[in-house]
Amino acid sequence: MLDDKPLVSIENLRVEFETSDGVVVGVRDVTFDIKPGECVCVVGESGSGKSVSSLSLMRLVEFGGGTIAGGRLMFEADDGRVIDLAQQSLPAMRDIRGNQIGMIFQEPMTALNPVFTVGEQLTEGLIVHRGLKKSDARARALEILRQVRIPEPERRLDQYPHELSGGMRQRVVIAIAMACEPRLLICDEPTTALDVTIQAEILALIDRLKREKQIAVLFITHDMAVVAQMADRVVVMYRGNKVEEGPVAQIFENPREDYTKMLLAAVPRLGEMTGKSAPERMRLMRDGSVSAPEPIIVKDPRPLLTVRNLTTRFPVKGGLLRRTMARVHAVEDVSLTINAGETLSLVGESGCGKSTCGRSILRLVEPESGRVSLDGTDILALSPGDLRRARRDMQMIFQDPFASLDPHMKLYDQVAEPLENFGIGSRSERKDRIAALFDRVELPRSFMRRYPHEMSGGQRQRIAIARALALNPKLIIADEAVSALDVSVQAQVLNLLMELQGDLGISMLFISHDMAVVERVSHHVGVMYLGRIVEMGTRRQVFENPQHNYTRQLMAAVPVADPRQKKISEDLKFKPIPSPIHPVDYQAAPSVYREVAPGHKVLVEPSTHH
Repeated sequence: MLDDKPLVSIENLRVEFETSDGVVVGVRDVTFDIKPGECVCVVGESGSGKSVSSLSLMRLVEFGGGTIAGGRLMFEADDGRVIDLAQQSLPAMRDIRGNQIGMIFQEPMTALNPVFTVGEQLTEGLIVHRGLKKSDARARALEILRQVRIPEPERRLDQYPHELSGGMRQRVVIAIAMACEPRLLICDEPTTALDVTIQAEILALIDRLKREKQIAVLFITHDMAVVAQMADRVVVMYRGNKVEEGPVAQIFENPREDYTKMLLAAVPRLGEMTGKSAPERMRLMRDGSVSAPEPIIVKDPRPLLTVRNLTTRFPVKGGLLRRTMARVHAVEDVSLTINAGETLSLVGESGCGKSTCGRSILRLVEPESGRVSLDGTDILALSPGDLRRARRDMQMIFQDPFASLDPHMKLYDQVAEPLENFGIGSRSERKDRIAALFDRVELPRSFMRRYPHEMSGGQRQRIAIARALALNPKLIIADEAVSALDVSVQAQVLNLLMELQGDLGISMLFISHDMAVVERVSHHVGVMYLGRIVEMGTRRQVFENPQHNYTRQLMAAVPVADPRQKKISEDLKFKPIPSPIHPVDYQAAPSVYREVAPGHKVLVEPSTHH
């Protein structure tokens, strides 16, 4: 039975930040509580104040220039006293943090210390807070690593964070947060950067800990599907205010506020496109009007990009003379065709080779063998000068817009750069073209004078799109172009890409691990696993009749934005992904496919065609 007494009560919280432009209010007058064994999800877009609320509970907001300007943070400590966290001294908070309140941060690489082993970071809290001897702390650390399902935990204790994959690092962060069995666990976007399969495992793990240990969970996310799976109650925040609160089913099925309805409408849901053969833009309610989107149908498609037997391998060097000891088979015997004006999506988990495949096509990474032909031009045979000219026709949008924009250049100059590089147009023509591009990606022209750091993530991604469009390319490769964006912004950027495709007839290679997004934008889909395409076909063939075991697994792991269809369970069993690293003399078998239906191919496992 749930305790009726809340473990945490946030009452009228107000947080202010001192900036050069005066005081900015990060959170104003927010109130909610969390009971033991309950998961409360706080949702909202970037900048809504959801992380600030959680950092206030840990009193970490002060280290980021914030002050708790009003309100009380009541917490029932493990000795039964109810204390106001806002009034505690720093030493008292140090004892509570990590001991009674654990926190899982969004970015596991920055949350872990790169110079200490996993074991040292896990045992530190146990030694400090619980006074355990080193050997006992190590035994307990092993036990926790087993709880979070880390394979070969004994080996992991002596490894450093950089030796683990993203999903493993995130599990270590959860293990550290759980080490002292806290009463409250705060999860700040803990699965944003993870693949669906790993995300499903991590969510199941947090859910299990909540039930078994009656921990109170404060879960912060902008992913509505995750909310539907995890939450008992939901708090919706917008610009520092709480706009709505209620049980999860009520928020999803009967939302009161327009903002909540907009958030839910912007979520691409797997299965929405069933029965449709062409991509369609998402319906976004601005000013309450809903328009019926036009499907993007190409009359008589002709091949624009053909890739045959593309193989890219990276050397693994070692020893004194830095000899090549082994090779990473990143892309192995990949063939695909993209028609003019259509989108082919590559999906798969991180490390499956989809980004390397995109980069190899553009020759940002040099492939080992294969053929790539764009509109009749053999890309792999071009000299450096000819390749530079060919690049006008193929552009890339990267995952992280902050890293792909130059922080010292104004936005106008960044979009103008490709035009100047190729000497296109006079100055005034260029100026008109750039103004038109800003209109095209729905950014005000006044932004041309701004710098990247003055923009939000979604706005930066639009600049990256404007820059990719500047040269009127025939092909755009979008590498996880929307994975870091909020749902509402992601919906706008996806609509923008599809609108541009419909208007300008651009072809797209869309690389993503988000199955619902892929279902929305694709004409054709290729599923990648370990450097090979294991299934390929039209979007309807792959999504409505998945044939390969791995495709089915990916679909099964996608969280659904519906609280009545909970998928979180312990029965998600994923085989660990085998290593793509092979000895130098290893001969990879060619990819052999069987055709299930015209255009729908499935990889035949190597053992069956020897």
